[in-house]
Amino acid sequence: MARSAFLSPLPRDIAGATLVGRVNSHAAGGPSVVSLRGDEIIDISAAFPTMRDLCEAADPARAAREARGAHLGSLADLLTSARPDSPHLLAPNDLQAVKAAGVTFAISLIERVIEERARGDRAAAESIRARVLKALGDDLASLKPGSPEAAKVKAELIDAGLWSQYLEVGIGPDAEIFTKAQPMASVGHGADAGFLASSHWNNPEPEVVLAIASTGRIVGATLGNDVNLRDVEGRSALLLGKAKDQNASCAIGPFLRLFDESFTLDDVRTMEVALRVTGEDGFVLEGASSMRQCSRDPLDLAKQMFSHRRGYPDGAMLFLGTMFAPVADRDAPGKGFTHKEGDLVTVSSDKLGALTNRMRHCDACPPWDFGVGALMRNLAARGLLAGAPSTTGQTA
Repeated sequence: MARSAFLSPLPRDIAGATLVGRVNSHAAGGPSVVSLRGDEIIDISAAFPTMRDLCEAADPARAAREARGAHLGSLADLLTSARPDSPHLLAPNDLQAVKAAGVTFAISLIERVIEERARGDRAAAESIRARVLKALGDDLASLKPGSPEAAKVKAELIDAGLWSQYLEVGIGPDAEIFTKAQPMASVGHGADAGFLASSHWNNPEPEVVLAIASTGRIVGATLGNDVNLRDVEGRSALLLGKAKDQNASCAIGPFLRLFDESFTLDDVRTMEVALRVTGEDGFVLEGASSMRQCSRDPLDLAKQMFSHRRGYPDGAMLFLGTMFAPVADRDAPGKGFTHKEGDLVTVSSDKLGALTNRMRHCDACPPWDFGVGALMRNLAARGLLAGAPSTTGQTA
């Protein structure tokens, strides 16, 4: 599929946005950190060899705007060229750990309980959903995790025979934070995203992803698709690694929008994230997730990840969770939604643009073969590791 078929990756208020990303370019000799200025792609790798380095700057947005560098072409050309050797967008993160927060919305708690009780059988989900919703009512939507009211609801659910390990992380004091992917393993806008061929109940998870520096300071946000295998995790929560971390199963992008005077954490707190799935079979699924409905504040989730027990010297990307779990029937009544190869998935928001990926089986996606070691060797060969990278926002 030509890249021109993808939706625009740009936010609606592009004129005031500080957007940075990563581009793989033969002209540059490998992955480059870039700053988007108008329609122009500027390679700022001489000042910031990695996105990690840029996020560590005292003022990343200012540093990105002021850094000088080579012109790699226009965004329009990058998105429309069909040549296999043409520059293309990569995920905007590199050395950062890739983490995710689970069960951060009431609706996701409900769906996790359903998965657990269905034991991987999607045909049983509808009857279980009816029972769970009848027991829960509307209590979860307004509950603050860890509060006395949440503890009371949890006790009532247990008394009703609806205990689940997901109740603890959904309404208890401690959030679920897990590893979504390895550094350098995420795919970017326009790339194939993967799900296991052996999975018969899976779905996209449209989410906001925070970029967090090693100090715990949140410096920006982007979009992500936390591809999830519901039948695998439903069989056992101990299979979370297999359900979440597969070849090409983590999509992030298209650009990282850095916090500045036009974009702050308050914009993340009120963001609407839309999802559209278009299948080659004519199936269309649309939905939306409102960050206003998130049970936990983004700052709290970041603090829980960056506790005194754990440091992230290269920073981290943190998926904030989703309230959207597709339940519309696709193949047969009562079977709900699952992916098919060729599905085009777009995650979008007004202030972060649109991230689009084509779904393929994991073994049909390009293998992940460019890790941290390969990146360091590439940067060294290009002379970009000769000196300490700038972390003060000075121009190159």
